[in-house]
Amino acid sequence: MTITAADREWIEQRALAQCFSLAGVAAVPDSSSPDAIETQRRFAAWIAEGRAGDMDYLKRSDDAGQLLRGDLRRPLPWARSVLVCALNYNTAAAAPLSIAPAPAHTGWIARYAWSGRETITPADRKGSDYHDLLLPRLRAIEAELKRRFACQTQAYVDTGPIIERDYAQRAGIGWTGKNTCLLNQQQGSWLLLGVIVTSLELAPVALPLPAADRCGTCTRCVDACPTGALLATAEKHAPRHMDASRCIAYLTIEKKGSIPEDLRAPMGRQVFGCDICQDVCPWNSKSQNSMSQNPIGQNSFPPRQDLINPALEWLASLEGPAFAQVFRGSPVERRRRDTSRRRQFRRNLAIAMGNSGLVRFLPRLDAWAAGGDAVLAEAAAWAAERLRALIR
Repeated sequence: MTITAADREWIEQRALAQCFSLAGVAAVPDSSSPDAIETQRRFAAWIAEGRAGDMDYLKRSDDAGQLLRGDLRRPLPWARSVLVCALNYNTAAAAPLSIAPAPAHTGWIARYAWSGRETITPADRKGSDYHDLLLPRLRAIEAELKRRFACQTQAYVDTGPIIERDYAQRAGIGWTGKNTCLLNQQQGSWLLLGVIVTSLELAPVALPLPAADRCGTCTRCVDACPTGALLATAEKHAPRHMDASRCIAYLTIEKKGSIPEDLRAPMGRQVFGCDICQDVCPWNSKSQNSMSQNPIGQNSFPPRQDLINPALEWLASLEGPAFAQVFRGSPVERRRRDTSRRRQFRRNLAIAMGNSGLVRFLPRLDAWAAGGDAVLAEAAAWAAERLRALIR
């Protein structure tokens, strides 16, 4: 079915009615079009260069050996358009930034993982995983689409074979910044994305204009990245790439096993995710208060104050039920039956302790170094040696 500009506007309004901050519909390019071919080429080159690290789900191929994420029509032949929905999660405009001075004994948890549920008491605090918040809203929009158009749909929140930011740019929502995040002129880059792939064809008059690139020659994010993960240049329209294998968010969340030693000191106090490249972005500094008028932020993403600059000692003390009580339902422990998240979290804590310069962490690190978890023990031994070097 082919839809008009009026239909596209109706679809976008249904997304905004579900309290998404931004919404737009983009066409899925034909596999043989220059746009699709270039997207496939760039993504394949990025994978071939090893930039995806251990994220094997990005490398999945079809029976012909073609990358599934390189072309949406490959895994979903019926795909003709994508509704991209963005939710601004910057609900704590007065909260400190990760780049601001902070006590040496504290760590940093990425802003998107601060969210909690405002209906609970402090004694029964729980996290709010954005996957669980966005998907029901997408399902509601899907139901409306099917009633009006009788179309085929598939909703995803970080789980589909799709490069969401590319479609967000095509839909006019924003542009891919030099930090490789989606940037919107009014709302910055504090955006969580959900998509609905549809079988609806956009009429030529319904095609939106892609968002204009407004990074200019600014390279603040590139310059600020401690591990050199951002590969953009000062050239205005140069390709924006990230070496995910060097990204602190990847290292603290996705990376299993030991973190390369040369990247540990640059990780600083980051224990889950990283906000540095967003904190230094001028567009975010201009939009920090934009959430004050966004009802979804007030209702779904109230920040948990105990996760803002949390004490490393407190985080390290959380074991078993205590860890589950603090982090259940949150991105920190998204896979509820997978204890690997907890092991990775402690590995990150050990590295942050080693970077703190505080020798008071030595007893904890020595205990971990003598424990049975090989990855944690190795990270703790590295951290303890780093601190002992300060007192020799």
